[in-house]
Amino acid sequence: MARKNKPLPSLDWLKPRLRLTRGLSLALYLALLLLLLVWNLAFADLHGARTWVVLLIELVPLLILAPGLLPGSARAHAWLCFVVNLYFIKGVLAALDPQRTLLGWSEALLSFALFCCALLYVRWRFQHDRRLAGEA
Repeated sequence: MARKNKPLPSLDWLKPRLRLTRGLSLALYLALLLLLLVWNLAFADLHGARTWVVLLIELVPLLILAPGLLPGSARAHAWLCFVVNLYFIKGVLAALDPQRTLLGWSEALLSFALFCCALLYVRWRFQHDRRLAGEA
């Protein structure tokens, strides 16, 4: 027995959700970048490592996606979902260290929220595009 396709939501239902999830995704993306930047410049004990090297290693994966995220590319948001999982893992591991507990939980919560918002944006954006293409 063939499975019936679920009807797509209306454009009126999708548009405010797209605006909300895109705005939240960008805000959380910038918050994660800022958290990593401030932590490494002001609070991190790098044990003699060069600050700029640590910043490059931590920020480049996020910055690579910026040209796609800023205009609202659904594919860039989908890739962000993959990349942000690394920051979630890093945050959970940092949360287990008593000296970095605050950083760890902040990074884990920001990356989890960013993952959820970006994932919802991708889903609703593809539904929106399918609806605009005339699919019912």
